[in-house]
Amino acid sequence: QVQLVESGGGLVQPGGSLRLSCAASGSIFSINDMGWYRQAPGKQRELVATITNGGSTNYADSVKGRFTISRDNAKNTVYLQMNSLKPEDTAVYYCNAGIRRTSLRYGDYWGQGTQVTVSS
Repeated sequence: QVQLVESGGGLVQPGGSLRLSCAASGSIFSINDMGWYRQAPGKQRELVATITNGGSTNYADSVKGRFTISRDNAKNTVYLQMNSLKPEDTAVYYCNAGIRRTSLRYGDYWGQGTQVTVSS
């Protein structure tokens, strides 16, 4: 019943910026950690950034200083601000969230992905 929907992907030139959004909906009691992952063609999915329900963040070394993860708990939404984009950032970006639906039911959920392409 829980659904995560990403938006904000697209085509941007090197050095440009994009802002990704991911909104969670459905039967939600609380949301714990949220994060962004990415997967390029022929490569493994990798962690980009995570944020706890308390606001603590963690970033992959490849995006530190360029990307910023944030969340709006009132909207059940997590964001990824991507600046100084490089061609190697090109990938499908996926949203992830740990969601408690009831006192006994906790699940790990994924969005459908949004394409980010960095090219001149």
